[in-house]
Amino acid sequence: MSDTDDFRAAVRKMAGARIKPMAAEVDRTGDLPEHARAAFRDMGLSGLAFPEHLGGSGADLHTQVAAVEEIARVCASSASVLLTPWAAMTPVVQYADPELAAKVVPAVARGEELASFCLTEPTGGTDLAALRTRAEKVDGGWRLNGAKRFISNAAHASWYAVLARTGEKHYGVFLVEANTEGLGFGKPEEKMGMHGFPTADLHLDDCVVPDDRVVGDPTQGYRYMMDTLTYTRPLIAAHALGIAQGAFEEALAYTSQREQFGKKLARFQMVRGMVAEMATSIEAGRALLRRACDLASDNTGEARAAVSMAKLFCSDTAMSVTTTAVQLHGGNGYMRDYPVERMMRDAKVTQIWEGANELQKMLVAKHAYSAHEQVR
Repeated sequence: MSDTDDFRAAVRKMAGARIKPMAAEVDRTGDLPEHARAAFRDMGLSGLAFPEHLGGSGADLHTQVAAVEEIARVCASSASVLLTPWAAMTPVVQYADPELAAKVVPAVARGEELASFCLTEPTGGTDLAALRTRAEKVDGGWRLNGAKRFISNAAHASWYAVLARTGEKHYGVFLVEANTEGLGFGKPEEKMGMHGFPTADLHLDDCVVPDDRVVGDPTQGYRYMMDTLTYTRPLIAAHALGIAQGAFEEALAYTSQREQFGKKLARFQMVRGMVAEMATSIEAGRALLRRACDLASDNTGEARAAVSMAKLFCSDTAMSVTTTAVQLHGGNGYMRDYPVERMMRDAKVTQIWEGANELQKMLVAKHAYSAHEQVR
């Protein structure tokens, strides 16, 4: 057994004991899962994605993916609360001045503070090049105006990494602290699923941030964020795969116990066929995800295609597996008494966020044609 396998087993044990028992309640109330955050801190999971000199453990992407998958297997909302600060702080770790990183990252790595990734806007999410949020240079800093939509951990985070236009074709990433004047939030969104993962609009009204809160070069923010997405898409794929795994296990348990026509559902050939398809899809997704993790740090065209394939396939698998799991539960699957109902609702967003799956298909096809031209 590898170190990653040992780690995965430890996270699974913790998730089963401390996070799973509260998953239905988190879905019902929509409260931020503070019990899960405490569990992350106790196990050192909050700092997995950060280097040791910034208070983290410097774990590789395979290890981060294992943690996300095992948490999402029992509570998708809790897994999102874990991974979102990793995504938000990635451009800070990679491109920010060391003094800025040292100021911001350690508290996030300890799990004491949350951070948010602010890309999507009311006019669109996939077309980042058309964003309207602007940053204007002023004496000693930058004045930000605009709005961001579907912001994770909104009103709960201490830091917001905001992508804003700094010129006609230039963009910057700005770290906005929660208490900054001019920063505001809309009402909490009422979502289909992921109820324990707070989401709201973010408003920037003449919000001034000092020069030392700019991440790297204020003209290179778009590149920084695109590089970040190559890292974050495997995490989203793992999140989706975890939901699928959880629903699959629930379906196995239910069909092994439930009887119809005098025998267990698990003995029916059609049920076994459905289970086989679920199992195959999950394992195929896991293989794609492993390859994506191997390539992600290269940030090449092949790497970007690989992470898009993983995100596309794993999220489609999450939706198909959870739907089948509900079907295998029959009428009970439609009831909130059973976890598969929640898992199906949570799965849907994985096909939409971090680049809708239609975009992932475009990116994969673009690379396929490019590779074809190179070998001709």
